Amino acid sequence: MSQIFESSGKTRPVTWLEAGPVFVTQKKSKEKDGYVSVQVGFGKTKKEFRIIQSPTSDSQLPKVGDKVDATAFKEGDSVNVSGISKGKGFQGVVKRHGFHGGPRTHGQKHSEREAGSIGATWPQRVLKGKRMPGRMGGERVTVRNLKVLKIIPEKNLMAISGAIPGHRGSLVEVRG
Repeated sequence: MSQIFESSGKTRPVTWLEAGPVFVTQKKSKEKDGYVSVQVGFGKTKKEFRIIQSPTSDSQLPKVGDKVDATAFKEGDSVNVSGISKGKGFQGVVKRHGFHGGPRTHGQKHSEREAGSIGATWPQRVLKGKRMPGRMGGERVTVRNLKVLKIIPEKNLMAISGAIPGHRGSLVEVRG
């Protein structure tokens, strides 16, 4: 992340993204595949994007080999950014679910950050959906309604307001 200084003297937190160039590697049609989509490749990875609105003609879709870069967006656009969040490994209930833990006194010796009781006597099993310790992070997350603040087309860079999911260098999907 970084920051941009506005003319009014305020600073805006931004995340700089390298937006391509990506190349169309495959087109999928309604007749052959059952849906309309375009698969694009960036670096060594390929990602498929489904086109929600059915185009009126096949000429509206980009052709295989066409280049899509940061100029597809304009400054001021509202975008949704999806990515895989940072993995945090195995975490307890205090960090994973925000539990407060038990008191330090009243017979508690080493159980300040434990979950406590996990259920009643009956039905004599742990109910599905019980919040317990486990792996945290590493999930697909979408941050909605972020603004495109600046575009540098010669370097294919975009400045998007706020934070986006994932670690540095991870692949994210930007949808306009």
